[in-house]
Amino acid sequence: MSLRMDYNAASPDGMRALGSVHRYVVQSGLSKGLLDLVFLRVSQINGCAYCIGMHSADLLKGGMAVEKLVLVANWRDAGGLFEESERAALAWAESVTNVAHTNVPDADYEAAASVFDQKQLADLTLAIGMMNAYNRMAISFRVPPRAAKQ
Repeated sequence: MSLRMDYNAASPDGMRALGSVHRYVVQSGLSKGLLDLVFLRVSQINGCAYCIGMHSADLLKGGMAVEKLVLVANWRDAGGLFEESERAALAWAESVTNVAHTNVPDADYEAAASVFDQKQLADLTLAIGMMNAYNRMAISFRVPPRAAKQ
């Protein structure tokens, strides 16, 4: 896979605007570990190799055990490995990322709203939307994973 174009150079103002959303999300009060976990799951759903590599590395650097990391894609079957807030965030991330198929049902909203307050849920949804945008940029312009560049 080779890079189609450098979208950061092509649209620096647009990427700075997206970066502003990222800066807001990381200071929103949601934990870095939870955000990185959601970023990884969204990237797995979308098949963004660049983002999967980056967020996996971030989670490992943050202290996540490899045994847990490899089960993110199949978190529902991982028993008690994931905390309640992580399970709620992952379920919400899947429903929102797959919005064209799920239409984000009331049951998914109610499950997330039972764990997160309104600000947290709004901020989590911003984070999910932002990661979907980053995934679409990286996939559309064929950004190779960092490991493939070495």
